[in-house]
Amino acid sequence: MATRHDTAAPPAKEGGAAPGRPPADAAFEQEQRRRAKLSRRWQRDVRWSPYTFVSPFFLLFVAFGLFPLIYTGWASLHQVELTAPTDMNWVGLRNYTRIFDDDFFWNAAKNTLTIGIISTVPQLLMAMGIAHILNYKLRASTFYRVAMLAPYATSIAAASLVFVLLFGRDYGMINWALDTVGIDPVDWQNDKWPSQIAVSSIIIWRWTGYNALIYLAAMQAIPQDLYESAALDGASRWQQFLHVTLPSLRPTILFTTVVSTIGASQVFGEPLLFDANKGASGGAEHQFQTLGLYLYEQGWVNQHLGRASAIAWTMFLILIVIGIVNYVISRRLRASS
Repeated sequence: MATRHDTAAPPAKEGGAAPGRPPADAAFEQEQRRRAKLSRRWQRDVRWSPYTFVSPFFLLFVAFGLFPLIYTGWASLHQVELTAPTDMNWVGLRNYTRIFDDDFFWNAAKNTLTIGIISTVPQLLMAMGIAHILNYKLRASTFYRVAMLAPYATSIAAASLVFVLLFGRDYGMINWALDTVGIDPVDWQNDKWPSQIAVSSIIIWRWTGYNALIYLAAMQAIPQDLYESAALDGASRWQQFLHVTLPSLRPTILFTTVVSTIGASQVFGEPLLFDANKGASGGAEHQFQTLGLYLYEQGWVNQHLGRASAIAWTMFLILIVIGIVNYVISRRLRASS
């Protein structure tokens, strides 16, 4: 007798829909994929956005800093003229040996050193004194602080032209003031030391206020407890300045000294505009020609680009030496403190 096996079909869903995954599960997986995609995008944004933000600086540095530095280093090893900058003849270190044998180079180096000393030392001392005065409570202190930046914001050309008039030999106000006290007129543009003092005065006038504000900011960061303790011990204002303010300002003083030294080694606009002949010789007898003027004279007046590139790299090496000295001194100061 045959046996009948019947298999019952599964009951159909309501509405006749075929069996499948619930719609809620599909929407949940789609939301998870969307969140995972946003998470990956957010991670890429967090990782690469800082590089995107700083990339303009590096692009500009490569275009206007690194490439000129490398190119001038390569050009300093060649004989190349301004009239034909693409025609380079390899000469090795001959440009360096020629400038070291040039008396005008050593004259410019000495002038740069003396102008740097004459301008930097009084400038920083005056800035320290002005900052010490502004550190006290004064009426209209904001006005005085803004006025300190006025010389820095003034154009070098405008300031130099004004000082040319002030130091004029025949009708200058400085010689007029000297004549009133019985001192003979000084030829500020043709005598060596007077011309260097005049050029240094432009630098002092322009940068004293800037350094004074740096010192003022450092002074305001000194804890007042130190001054109160010194006052309780009977220290006068002068003793507080010597034993509290100056030791606390040692890093700032070192910073301003290094920055001013670097700026003094690159002085260019002031002596260029102070020259009565409006040339790059730094006076009729090169009495105030700096290394910057000497570089300009070799490259753009004499059109020796190879020699000018060697001068530029020599100045760059001098700045490296200044930086190394700064590093050694700062390490010793940290160790002593």
